[in-house]
Order: sequence, then structure tokens, then C-alpha cells
Amino acid sequence: MTAEIICVGTELLLGDILNTNAQFLSRELAELGISVLHQHVIGDNPDRLRELVAQARSRSGLLLFSGGLGPTGDDLTKETVAEAFGDTLHFDEEEWAKITAFFARTGRTPTPNNRKQAMVPVRGHKIPNAHGTAPGAWFEDEQGHCAALMPGVPREMKAMWAEQVRPALQRRQNCTIHSRTLRVLGGESSIASKVAPLFESANPTAAIYCKTGESEIRVTAREATAEAAERACNDYLEKFRAILGDAAYDVDVPALEYTVVRILRERGLHAATAESCTGGMIAERLTNVPGASDVFGFGFVTYAEAAKQQMLGVDPALIGRWNVISGPVAAAMAFGAARVSGAELAVGITGLAGPGGALPGKPVGTVYLAGADLRARTGWLQRLALGGYEDRQVIRTRAALYALDLLRRMALGLPVPDAVPITPETPPEQIDL
Repeated sequence: MTAEIICVGTELLLGDILNTNAQFLSRELAELGISVLHQHVIGDNPDRLRELVAQARSRSGLLLFSGGLGPTGDDLTKETVAEAFGDTLHFDEEEWAKITAFFARTGRTPTPNNRKQAMVPVRGHKIPNAHGTAPGAWFEDEQGHCAALMPGVPREMKAMWAEQVRPALQRRQNCTIHSRTLRVLGGESSIASKVAPLFESANPTAAIYCKTGESEIRVTAREATAEAAERACNDYLEKFRAILGDAAYDVDVPALEYTVVRILRERGLHAATAESCTGGMIAERLTNVPGASDVFGFGFVTYAEAAKQQMLGVDPALIGRWNVISGPVAAAMAFGAARVSGAELAVGITGLAGPGGALPGKPVGTVYLAGADLRARTGWLQRLALGGYEDRQVIRTRAALYALDLLRRMALGLPVPDAVPITPETPPEQIDL
């Protein structure tokens, strides 16, 4: 089945309201294995809407609408779509009773124009709205093309989708659908080039979504039973894992920090952070995870040189000789954080997030990241070149992501790409990268 999403509202065209409904519906349809061919935003104009509906019906079997179901004169989505599908509307006394009861609960009285919200399809059917006044509508023609109309208010739309529309689409597909999301570190283009053949499958299907410094790969399988769909989905995920290796860090988690906290807890480990250029972003992400206090107790934000010296014991002579933006200082920060906190693992990070402050041989985006593992008095040091990302916030976000991944790799004993091994005794001359 193919689909098109049509979001109705002049306020959307003017940019007064962010169109989050289209994003939500696109992701939901992908989980159902339904391909979205087009997304549309259109104003409250019946002539243009009529033209768009005719075009969309000629291409796709499913049209999903949000918005245009209100009581005002320009809310004409229901009337226009009914006409396009050869249907008519009639006044539903039951819906009108719900509307008047809703107004009574809030101490108000409905006006005559609210009656248009109680108009429902004759050949199609209404879609109950348990969270607002406007019911949705379902239309269908002789060729099997169908349209589902939902409110534009995101809270109401999402509830109607989950309670009514999604189950109806699952029944129409006569199968069970199972989806899982693989989280992978790295950019979309580099990942996609490695696993390109796996995106060509019709069932299971796979789609990639880019985020800052990482990507999501959503795999969806359609089978006759829930067990078969889950098994097919998991088997296909393993094909991605086999190619992507340890860059694929987890499945069905909100973000990398959730994986890091889980691994630390499972291994009985604790972590500490010493941050300069990221200004506490690593600690913030860790403490966003419920239960992080079990594994994370110390986060040092040492933005100034004096803070690095007083809180972490970084030797002033080291800073004077190698500069605060350097491998030796990042290493001293990491081992200092581990020593002061008593944590088995720690990361230290210092760099140039910009937009100014470039140094000779160290352009904006140069970041030094060190990891300390006191279990064996060893660690790792990386020099990151993030200068291709001119935005200060992007540089800091990517640097924090690298730091979280370094914690993950140290906890699991994985190799660290493009890093050099260090110890507390490593001479600074050897790590002036």
C-alpha cells in the first residue's frame, strides 16, 4: 500500500505552527510497511484541496489528512473529501450530544457553527474522537482507495491514530507487522554505502534516518503471525550488525547514553567526566537516563585553566608547555577525574568549538578526547577534527557523542578507532597529536 499525507491549514503554510503531524505520521506509516509517496501542506481553500485530492487518489491507495475539521467556515476538509469520494454527510445526533456534553463540562455553550463538527459520512463512517470535539471521518471508493481524516491538534490526532486508524490499517493489510530500530554511529552516507543492498528488500524493509553524528536504521517485517514477523525482523537486523560491526551500538533505545548507562550497570562500573569545550553536555546526557546515579557520580566542568588545575590536578607546567587544547591536557583531565572520583572509567575533553579562537595547527573544531581506565591504568587518546561543522553547537554535540562512545568502548573492552593507547605515565611528547 502507498500513502500520501495531507496537512490542511493556512497557519501551517504561513509558518505560524510547526508541522509535527507529518513527521509523526510518516514514521508510523513506515512502521506499518506503508510507503509514503508525497507529503503536502495546503491552506483552507476547497478548490485547491479538491484538485490535490484528485491527484493524490490517482497515485496512492491511502490518503491521511490532519486538520480542517474545526467549526469555522474555512474548515472544509470533510466536505471537500466527501465530494471527491462520491459521499455525502449527515448530521449525527450522537456526536452532537458528545459535543454539547464536552462544552458543558467546561462551563460553555456550543454555538451553531459547532454543529458542522457533528456531520459524518453516509457511505463511509465516522472515527470517534475521545479527546476532543471533532470526530474524524473515513471515506472509501469502489476502487478501494480510502481516506482517513483526523484533527489537526497533535494530541487529538495521535490518540485517534493509535486508537482507531492504525488498527484499521493493520486489519486491511491482513498481516502482522513488527519493527525495530538499530542505532549506528556515523553519517548516513557512509553507513548506507556499506549496507546498500539491504535497503533493496521488499520484505523486510529497511530505511535509514540521519541524526547528528549517528543514524537510525528501521527494519520492518510483515508476516502472517506476530512471531514470524518478529523473527524475520530480528534476522534481518543481524545482517546489518554483521556488516556494521561495533558501530551498531544498540536496538530500540532513545540515545547512546541509555546504552552506556545500561552497560556500566551490567558490568558494575562507574564513570566520571571532565569537560571543557562541551561544558557539561556529556554529564547532562548521562543524567537524563533514569537510574544514572547508580553508575555516575562525578561530572567536572573545568572550563578555565585554574579549574583544571584545582579540581583535576592538571599540572600548570603541562598547560604552559603544551597549551590547554592538547592531548597531554586531555589525558591529564581524564586520569585526574578518575582519581578524584574513584570511578573506574573517566573521559576528559578539551577543544575549540569556535567560532573564533583557532590556534596554529589547530583550527576550529579540533577536539582532544581522552579516556582513562583505572582497572589497568590504561586509556585512549583521540584527536577529533570536527571543523567541517561550522556551527558551535554541532561541534559540541558531536564531541559529546564521541565521548559517550569512548565510555561504551572502554566498558566493553572494544578497540577505539583512530586512537592511541596511553597510561598516566605516558610522556607528553608521545601524545602531542
